[in-house]
Amino acid sequence: MKVYNYYMRILVIEDEHKIAHALKKALQQESYAVDVSYDGDDGYAMATTEPYDLAIIDRMIPGEYDGIGIIKAMREAKIHTPVLILTAKGTIADRTAGLDAGADDYLVKPFALDELLARVRALLRRPVEMQQTILTAGDLSLNTITCEVKRANKDIHLTGKEFALLEFLLRNQGRPSDKDTIISHVWDYNADVLPNTVEVYVKYLRQKIDDPFKKPLLHTIRGFGYKLEAK
Repeated sequence: MKVYNYYMRILVIEDEHKIAHALKKALQQESYAVDVSYDGDDGYAMATTEPYDLAIIDRMIPGEYDGIGIIKAMREAKIHTPVLILTAKGTIADRTAGLDAGADDYLVKPFALDELLARVRALLRRPVEMQQTILTAGDLSLNTITCEVKRANKDIHLTGKEFALLEFLLRNQGRPSDKDTIISHVWDYNADVLPNTVEVYVKYLRQKIDDPFKKPLLHTIRGFGYKLEAK
C-alpha cells in the first residue's frame, strides 16, 4: 500500500538542472513535497528561513554560499534539519569536510536514485524514531504505515492532501498552526496555494472526522489558525 509522505518537505539545492529535475521527480513519486533551488544564495535563504524535514545539498553549488557554507550557516542558526550532501569528489578529505560542517550523510556523484531514496528514508527516520506509528486524538487514530484512519472504530476515507493535513495536525496536536505554517508543510513551496485553500481542506476534513460524530476534534483558534485536540 502506498504510504503518503506529503507532510515531509524536502529542499533540493542543486545547480545542474537535469539532476535537480530528476531528484524532484523521484522524490515526488515517493509523495514528498519538494522545493528546488539552483544556486547557493537562494538555497541559503530557503534553508535558513523555511521549515524543512530534510535538505539535499550539492557541495559545489555556485554563489556566495557553497554547499559547505549553507550547512555551516544552518548549524550556526541552530537549524537541525538533516542534510544529505552531494559531492563529485569522493576523497576521504572531501567527505569528512562535509560531515564536519554538519552534514548527516553524503553521496558521491554519479549515484543511483534508489540509493539516494534509501538514504533519504534513513535520515527522515532519525528525528521521528520515537514517534508512534499510530497517531491518536481521543477516539481518532491514523496509522502512518497503512494509511488507515478511524474514528470510533469506523473507517474514514481521506484524499492524499486530507491525510497529509490530518497527520500534520496530529503531530502538532494541542498547538495552533496558522495557515502559512500548514501550507509550508503540506504543499510545495512553489505551489500556488492561497490561504482560503487551507480553509477548504479544513472544511473537507471536518466533514469526515467531526461532523458524523458528537465531539469535535478540529478547532478553529481565532487569530491563530487551527489545532487538533480532544478536549
